[in-house]
Amino acid sequence: MKNPMDRQLEKKLSQRAVAIGREGNVAAFHELLSLLGSSSANARRLSASALGKLAWMGVDQAAAVAALGRVVRSDPHPQTRQYAIKALKAYGAAAKGCLDDLRDKAQNPAEKEYIRRDAAAASAFIEEAVRIAASAAEHHCQRCNALVKADEFARSQQAFQRVFCDRCYDEVFLERRNFETQVETNKTIEAHDGTVVQSEGEMRIADWLTAHGLAYRYDAKFRIIAEFQIRPDFYLPELDVYVEYWGLDTPQYKMSMYKKQVLYQQEGKRLISVYPKDLAGLDSLLTAKLRHHGFNP
Repeated sequence: MKNPMDRQLEKKLSQRAVAIGREGNVAAFHELLSLLGSSSANARRLSASALGKLAWMGVDQAAAVAALGRVVRSDPHPQTRQYAIKALKAYGAAAKGCLDDLRDKAQNPAEKEYIRRDAAAASAFIEEAVRIAASAAEHHCQRCNALVKADEFARSQQAFQRVFCDRCYDEVFLERRNFETQVETNKTIEAHDGTVVQSEGEMRIADWLTAHGLAYRYDAKFRIIAEFQIRPDFYLPELDVYVEYWGLDTPQYKMSMYKKQVLYQQEGKRLISVYPKDLAGLDSLLTAKLRHHGFNP
């Protein structure tokens, strides 16, 4: 239980966060970022709110969005997550990189209803801000640097969330289609719930999740950062956890694995890695690791 000094300090920190936001004190921006790491949920909540109020006053938007995104993903207190979501909305197109997190929150049945509601509203607002910003900008193809027309930009963004001229779009589309075909061809093993997976290890993970009543998405496309798109083996929406089975041992596969793991780490995603050597103790491994993320078997 907190002693009076603890309560006094918490009140002081909370009042400071409110004052910074009310006064529009841009000079105290980094102080707010620090307060987001406070042990006081109230101070974190009010700091997130204040960051939203400073959104268009010349602060480092990338730093603010990154800090708020971490709060949205992992803060243990629902109201703090809610205030961070509302603050991200104020950053508009600058918060584009948090759209996937907001969409996940909006669809996560384990979240509070008000968080799902505010996350849906924030993602819709940010999407519109991104669309408006894109329509007024000049874009160049990421492969050949040619100037891209508005319809080319719209088509490539919709398909790949990247910018290509029509010629490069067709080449990339063909490469992607061949890759997708190869992935689907490799899916030959059926789990107990009917999901068709690529390996014995993935089947055992799928069967374990089903046996423990955990809903999952298998091999679903997921944008983790602006430059890369990955396909997690398993995503558990109720726990906001990703499970990857690293089943091969070739140099090329290992390079891809390390790159993917770094992306998860950079974005603060909850990742559980499973290797072939772990299959013998899969039950204890998954139970222990998922308990850290709210799973109660």
